[in-house]
Amino acid sequence: MQITSILKKNKVKKALLVEPKFPIANKSRNHQDFLPIGLLKIAAWLKSLNIEVKLIRFDEDLIKETVDFNPDIIFVTSLFTYWSKYVKEAVEYCKNSFNVPIVVGGIYASLMPDHCKKYTGCDYVQKGIIPEVEKIRDVDTLSKGYDLVDVDYQILHTSRGCKRRCKACGVYCIEQVHHKKTIKKEIFKKRLIFYDNNILQNRYIKNILNELIELKKQRKISYCESQSGFDGRILLKKPFLGKLLKEAGFKNPKIAWDGPITHKNQIEKQLKILTDAGYKASEISVFVLYNFEIPYEEMEEKRVEAWKWGVQITDCRFRPLDRSYEEYCFFDNYNPQKRNGQTDKDYYIHKASGWTDSKIRLFRRNIRSHNICIRLGTKFYSAAAERKRIPFEIAKKYRMAEYETAKNHINDAWDPAVFHKA
Repeated sequence: MQITSILKKNKVKKALLVEPKFPIANKSRNHQDFLPIGLLKIAAWLKSLNIEVKLIRFDEDLIKETVDFNPDIIFVTSLFTYWSKYVKEAVEYCKNSFNVPIVVGGIYASLMPDHCKKYTGCDYVQKGIIPEVEKIRDVDTLSKGYDLVDVDYQILHTSRGCKRRCKACGVYCIEQVHHKKTIKKEIFKKRLIFYDNNILQNRYIKNILNELIELKKQRKISYCESQSGFDGRILLKKPFLGKLLKEAGFKNPKIAWDGPITHKNQIEKQLKILTDAGYKASEISVFVLYNFEIPYEEMEEKRVEAWKWGVQITDCRFRPLDRSYEEYCFFDNYNPQKRNGQTDKDYYIHKASGWTDSKIRLFRRNIRSHNICIRLGTKFYSAAAERKRIPFEIAKKYRMAEYETAKNHINDAWDPAVFHKA
């Protein structure tokens, strides 16, 4: 049943929007990567229909205080399939608090709609986007959703879907490819975060970047960032896009290197397009997917190549898309602080490619140390120095030294330029 039909059927005058209590650090709740943009868009749309809206970023005490609000319908968002437990908890709590229809949408709902309906006990599952919501383009309507949160940025899409069919990604299952010709009339904040899954695939991207460049010149915008990486294969075909991205004010550019070490020459060419456009190598990051089909040894080779190029690495630990809380080890219970390690009973480990808990932890440490060196411009990393466990004078004296010199004075000096065996 379409959402508009559900609204009419239930004569909705009040709607409660709920973000489940996902395991996200409080400091990241309003971070650009975790803002519940789907709920904000729904809120804007509902307000345009004169429906009163309340947003709960899930907290039981807040829901208790909402009892007097008496919603006619509840919308619950979902994220990753392995966080389905939290969606279930939110739905159950809302069912116990209110006797109204509950709609669940988002990533988990779209990838596993049947499981979502049965597991959470919701009344309706919204698979994919809501067409009526996605059609909203005017600033007055769009901005109404942001009345519910306190952020200094705006999230935008210039496109939906992705033309790629990457094995580890489910975007093509959720969204159909759609491109906007213009976005300038949708902008109402100076800081812009783009949630496109593949922003450069937009056939009108040149026009959109020129719009942003003009708005930047007029000082109507000050900052742009793409949450997802730029498609390097498109950059190779259209290298002029690198300069347009720079002129439009895009910060912290990222490209993906999901393929094998043999693709390194292609990746280097993609990075050169960005550095030729004016980006510093240290500003650029390369997405790498680990705990998947490429073993640790090859991933570490890729890290060393990234060090030679002077770029940072954004690591992404693979977790299956089609397994939920109940169907796989009851949750992704990976704990980076667990010193005695964990097993595949705690979280997903891709054993077929030789990954183990110790290799996953080692690779993550390597990446973190690598990135600290890139950001600080140092030739070695020391946990002891970072935690101020060695004399300040020694740490200061050898901070910019070569690794070969530093290792003679700092016992735990780590060399980012070499391959580290597991």
